[in-house]
Amino acid sequence: MGALLMTWVVILPVFASLQQRTSTAPGQQAAQEAVAEPSTEAILYKNTKYGFTFALPKEWKGYSIVTDEWEASDTQKGGVERGPMIRIRHPDWTKENPRQDIPIMVYTVAQWTSVEQGDFYVGGAAIGAGELGRNRKYVFALPPRYSNADVAGVKEVDEIFRHSPLRPIWSK
Repeated sequence: MGALLMTWVVILPVFASLQQRTSTAPGQQAAQEAVAEPSTEAILYKNTKYGFTFALPKEWKGYSIVTDEWEASDTQKGGVERGPMIRIRHPDWTKENPRQDIPIMVYTVAQWTSVEQGDFYVGGAAIGAGELGRNRKYVFALPPRYSNADVAGVKEVDEIFRHSPLRPIWSK
């Protein structure tokens, strides 16, 4: 009897967790998981143009922003889609000793819907971009195969992403 009770004590929270995950609509889980506030020691990058914040470790004080553009091929129409790419760059990055950037792709909601439907592909990658969050106008995503094993800081950036650092700003 005691063993059966112990089994339920261990298994019940697992089932509850699975039930909660399967009952959320796509896109809602990312928003629910991103509720925790960044540490008080975090540095907060705020992008008011697209409406998001990004929490960085204190070691990133003095970071810079590099803007770029992503490009995708439309598989149905043969056209090309484009959008902004924001790269948060570590303050120790130099041309001689580059470090892994934090790339954030910005899609309109319509563009992201097309990506989800398989209408176009970014960078010819077989795997798609991973959603980091969204607001009413934009979807923020991590590019497929974003890391460069030849530069320093790859593990550090992976660790930053594990803490769901992006928070959408919900404007009216």
